[in-house]
Parts: sequence; C-alpha cells; structure tokens
Amino acid sequence: MQLATILARAEALYPDQIAVVDGAKRVSYRELAARVRSLAAALEARGVGIGTRVACLEVNSLAHLETYFACAELGAVLCPLNIRLALHELVFIVGDAGARVLLAGPTLAERASELIAAAPFEHVIWLGPAPAGAVGVDYQHALATAPRGTPAASVAPDAIAQLYYTSGTTGQPKGVMLTHANVWLHALATVAELGLDASDAWAHVAPMFHLADAWATFAITWVGGRHVMLAKFEEQAVFNAIERERVTITNLIPTMLNRLVRFPGAAQRDMTSMRRILSGGAPIAPEVVREIMRVFRCEYVQTYGMTETSPYLTLSLLKPHLATLPAEEQFHYRAKTGRAFLAVELEVVGDDGRPVARDGRSVGEIRARGPTVTPGYWKRPEETARAFVDGWLCTGDLATIDAEGYLQIVDRKKDMIISGGEKVYSTEVEHVLYEHPAVLEAAVFGLPDADWGEAVCAAVALRGGARATERELIDFCRERLTHYKCPRRVEFHAELPKTGTAKIQKRLLRERALHES
Repeated sequence: MQLATILARAEALYPDQIAVVDGAKRVSYRELAARVRSLAAALEARGVGIGTRVACLEVNSLAHLETYFACAELGAVLCPLNIRLALHELVFIVGDAGARVLLAGPTLAERASELIAAAPFEHVIWLGPAPAGAVGVDYQHALATAPRGTPAASVAPDAIAQLYYTSGTTGQPKGVMLTHANVWLHALATVAELGLDASDAWAHVAPMFHLADAWATFAITWVGGRHVMLAKFEEQAVFNAIERERVTITNLIPTMLNRLVRFPGAAQRDMTSMRRILSGGAPIAPEVVREIMRVFRCEYVQTYGMTETSPYLTLSLLKPHLATLPAEEQFHYRAKTGRAFLAVELEVVGDDGRPVARDGRSVGEIRARGPTVTPGYWKRPEETARAFVDGWLCTGDLATIDAEGYLQIVDRKKDMIISGGEKVYSTEVEHVLYEHPAVLEAAVFGLPDADWGEAVCAAVALRGGARATERELIDFCRERLTHYKCPRRVEFHAELPKTGTAKIQKRLLRERALHES
C-alpha cells in the first residue's frame, strides 16, 4: 500500500496512453513516470527523504500532479497549500508543518516570493520557468540536471503521505495527516465504486490542493485514465475542455456547478462524452441537482466527505433495486447525501450516543471509521483525542438516515440555529431559496435576537438581470416552510464570499451582518 506503486503500474500497463493533457502539453504514462523520477531525484539531491515535508503552491497543472507522485516515490510528506489563503496563513502552515522545501508555480510568483521571504525554506523549485531574480531553481533545469534516482523508498503503509491543512474557521488551521494506506485504499475504492477504467478522462477543475479533486490524481492513474488540467475555473473553459478532450467524469463544488448550469447556452453544449458528474465539498440544493441533470444529461452522483476521511464517506449511487424505480423516485435518492462509501462504516447518533431511527426524519451526528480515516492531526494529540469517540471520527455534521441507509445532511452542528427553542437547519431553508427563479446563491445563518435567542437570516445573490425583494423572498419561504424556519431578514449581495475551495463563507457573512446590526 505504497502510493508510488500506482504510477509504476500505470507505466507498465499503459506506457503509450496519454496520461496528462495540460494546455498544449500531452504526456504519456511512460513520459510522466520518467518526469516524476527526475523530480524525485532532484528533490533527493536536496536532502528530501522519508518524512521530509515538502510544500506545494501551484494551480492545477501537469507539474502539480507530478509533485504528488515524486513525494510518494521518496516517502516525503506533501503539504499542498491553498493558493487563496492570506500570506500570514501560509506562513503559519509551512511553519507548523516544518516544510523545508517549496515547489512553487510561476503563475503564483508574487505570492510565492512573499512566502519565500517570510518562511525559512532550504530549497525552492519553480514548477516552470523561474521568475527573473527569484530565489530557487527552474523546473526543467532541476529535472535535466538531476542525478540518477534511486529506486522508490520502502515506506510503511501507516507512514504519512500528505498533510492537508483545514481552513481554520474555528481557530488556527490544523494539519490533517493522511497515510499511504489511507490514500491508496481510497483510490482503489473509488475505482470500484465509480467503475473507473482506461477509457475515462477526468477534468481537474476543482483545485488539486483540496481533496475534492486530489484523490483522482491516484484513482485515475491507477486505471490508466487521462488527466485533463484546467488551471482555474471559468465556465467557458470547462465546457470547452469537456467537448475537446471528451471528458467522461469529474467532481465539482456545488457553487461551480451552479454557475455552469446557469451559464448562457449551457444546455446546448456537447456533453455526450460525460457518463457521470459528481458534486462534493458542500451540500447542494435539489433544484440545482435537477438543473445539473438537465444540462449534463448523464448520471449525477452526490458525494460527501471530509479531508479527515480521504475524503469520501458517501455516494448517492443507486442500489440495483432503486434503479428500477420511476424517475422521480430515483431522483429522491440521487439528490440525497448518499449511502456509505465502500471503504467506511457510518452511523448517525443522537445526543445519547445511540444510533437514531432509520426513518429519514430523526437527526443525529454522522460518525465514521475505517481504513481511509486519518490517524489524527499533525502535532495536535489533544485535538485528535477530542475528534474520536470509541474509535469513531465525529464529523460535526448533522443528518438523517432512511431505511435504505441513505443519509441526508441537514446542517453542520455549529451552523444549526435555535430560534424560539426550535431547531432550524440552515440547509433546509437554503434549498427553498434556491427554488426561487431569481436566486443564484443562498446562505442561511443565525443572528442573536433578544426575543427568539437566534433569528434566521439569509444572504442571497440574484441571477444576472433578476429582481426580488426581501419581502418577496420571505413570503416565498413562508409558503413552503413552517414560519419559525423562515428568514426574518434577507441581505442582498452581488456575489457571496467563497473560501479558496469555492465554498460559501457563512462565518464571514454572519460576522458582516453582526457588524452592520
């Protein structure tokens, strides 16, 4: 269960198959493996070995994919950096990780140079031409001058392979440790669950520094599939890549999918190559799911997971007997959070720690265990201990579970609103707001209220050219929800703020609303 074996297998079985398409570059598996060995040799010459932390600041690219395999080859620990974080956050992360080497993308030269000046890196390799006057070595020069590499290091399955830092919404970011076994088994399980094979072309659209996409680096390589790189998310570029490269499958953040299906002419694009479209990284409204299925005209699969679980915990793939149901009944399951992923056990437990009834109504916290679950947080033994109960990882996500074992997330524990003593789950209100024809994006959160404890507040962004008033949206919700669940206040924004992984930032919206109150 060593990650380096995945690329070695692909090189042996699919040497001449195109492995990566990155703009004009088209690289076979034979060429990819040779480039990875050269990068590993260049890193090894700079003292990188088993356990060395290597930071990477890069957009989606061929070089970014190569860093994952080169570090795996050496037994080094790759620390992918969120390119949208503030400088002080990046400085904290590389310091906490103890990263000695930085792999930096030239398109991010300004931020990388600031980070290099603020952090004590011993070596810097630019993943492309080195910017004029920059500290570090040019990527092609590093590969061309690398000494002959030694065979892949022998790494134990429980050795740390990657260190992903959380967004730090409740304090300083925490480093989530994923082992070779975690990532290897997750990749194998996705191959089985999604039926991946050498005919698949995966579009890397979601950021590769995040597990919404990074898991596919290993799963698609395992089966000799094709990696199609998009450096940044733009609707036109995504549609063009799908058509040009005959993309068959990808996983996108709900906000990305929402923008794609609302893009002018989306339904007229050639999506005939697509066999599955996955969403993950955040809850998604059923109304958006309907639009996704209409535009992409292929099987839709909702996913749910965490960085701590490599990431998948559920998939909304239909059981065989459910696939025989009428279309609308099938949709009921497709639009749910999904049933347990192959590599994990799940339970939904109440406040008493006992499993809730499988009635699709009783709410509890999702817990998970299995070989794809993290061993813990980097240098945070106390936080690791708090995250687990009797061997189960406590996710902090609230959900129902039905008789078929399909989960439906209703909220994060920290986002649940208590108004007048009643529980209000923000996702339920958001789903209703997404049904309004003028609403493009919606987020619901609680604000302190002297009478009710918390008042339900909504922030929305409207579609281009659309109009709606606060009263109209509140009344729209009151027609569809119990009144205590309805927003008492609606704020309008040109666009809702996003994290570096394109998730809507409820915390920031709540803070702004409190400041303006």
